[in-house]
Amino acid sequence: MAPRSDPRRPADVRPNTAGSLFQLLRDGQPRTRADLAAITGLARSTVAARIEDLLAAGLLAPTGEAASTGGRPPATFAFNPAARIVVAVDLGVSHARVAVTDLGGHVLAEDTFELAIADGPEPVLGRVVDVARALVREVGRPEADVVGMGVGLPGPVEHASGRPTSPPIMPGWDGYDVPGRLGEAFPIPILVDNDVNIMALGEHEAVWPDVDDLLYVKIATGIGAGIISDGTIQRGAQGAAGDLGHIAVPGGAEVPCRCGNFGCLEAIAGGPAVAAALREKGLEVASNAALVELVRSGNLEATLALRQAGREIGAVLATCVNLLNPSVIVIGGAVAEAGEHLLAGIREVVYTRSLPLATQHLRIVASRTAGRAGVLGAAAMVTQHVLSAEQINALVGD
Repeated sequence: MAPRSDPRRPADVRPNTAGSLFQLLRDGQPRTRADLAAITGLARSTVAARIEDLLAAGLLAPTGEAASTGGRPPATFAFNPAARIVVAVDLGVSHARVAVTDLGGHVLAEDTFELAIADGPEPVLGRVVDVARALVREVGRPEADVVGMGVGLPGPVEHASGRPTSPPIMPGWDGYDVPGRLGEAFPIPILVDNDVNIMALGEHEAVWPDVDDLLYVKIATGIGAGIISDGTIQRGAQGAAGDLGHIAVPGGAEVPCRCGNFGCLEAIAGGPAVAAALREKGLEVASNAALVELVRSGNLEATLALRQAGREIGAVLATCVNLLNPSVIVIGGAVAEAGEHLLAGIREVVYTRSLPLATQHLRIVASRTAGRAGVLGAAAMVTQHVLSAEQINALVGD
């Protein structure tokens, strides 16, 4: 079997360019010119010239000296993640999180605030621009240091153009030129994707970098999944891959769904559906946050309802496990903050209904990024693009 190609080292990039050499230094490990010449087989003069280009661009920084084997100790160099900054945006149905990160994905400043996606693209993106500019000022960097912006939206997105595609809960957004609007304020690469895709990418980069097959499931107002297969996000033909919320629950109630069908997972087990069922029993549950608080306070009705929602979600995920065979399923989103009761229901059904071979080493875990999966993924989406060999070559004129 041929080895899986590394997306950071495209086959059409010449191996002696600054961009290809830079990919070897992305891990942050200090290396000498001699180290890089030995790894690449390039002449030391070629390596020295490429190192100078990358130092001039600020992408590398001196890190001291290696141990001497006689004579003057050789200088070492490593990736400098502080060279530029990235704006990362995670937009939900009723909230937003905007962050500024360095090129290594470390959050330097962030702001979380209420924001209704249904207000439409102009007011929403206008607010995003204002918050992003304030955060850039907060970290003490000029806007010229912003190398790219990543955005997650709560609906299907045509990734190539950055335009939402028939998003069901985003009135006025269909086909809207999101990169064009944001580019008026930030004339830089602006990449847009579905929010669950960037959450999957964020969780993968931050917590599970060595796992090639991962499913991230967001459970909030809606239910969706980000699919990482063979180390790569799978978006589907129209950007609609992973829309778990509109899969019919096996044996589920024929509850009408906003999509026009009946018995969809979202209509049965989404946060608003669970809250509505509890209100019918006389409990005051006005939001996903109220549902989580009720469960955390030990309310028996809420706990049982959430565990049953987990079983319904597990019934759909069991099919996904048989089809995709992930190593890890990460459960995130506002409702997942209620903790182990939801996870217990999911695990109960997935491990019972999926094939034993598919679940032999399967882990079903809660998100470990503390609500930051979206912005971490948005930042990673940008850095994968702007730090690619082609983009680095364009930057240094190679």
